[in-house]
Amino acid sequence: MSETKEYLSAIQANGSIHIAEEVIASIAALAANEIEGVCGLSANLGSDLAEMLGVRNLGKGVKLDISGEEVSVDCNVIVLYGHSVLEIAKNVQDKVITAVESMTGMHVKQVNVNICGISLPKEQKK
Repeated sequence: MSETKEYLSAIQANGSIHIAEEVIASIAALAANEIEGVCGLSANLGSDLAEMLGVRNLGKGVKLDISGEEVSVDCNVIVLYGHSVLEIAKNVQDKVITAVESMTGMHVKQVNVNICGISLPKEQKK
């Protein structure tokens, strides 16, 4: 996420609204994880270490670039083996755009989906 801003602010007639960038990243990550065939999101080493220490980051694997009322989202996705990578990427784009725009009122300029890995299905115990 961008280090220059911590909150997005909008002045309304009856007060102001502040949305943390982490909230937008969490919305995008949760939306991406709802897609069938997405195993999870790939984080950087710092996020992995923090999660091992018990610090949970719902926005891991998501990077935002915010300019004014527009946001660009990068999602680093791990796909389950056997699913169509192109279909999953398109579904992630659609779901993230819908979720972020409907929950924040911001315009999503683009959603870049980076397929970072393939996960093999776990063997079922008999």
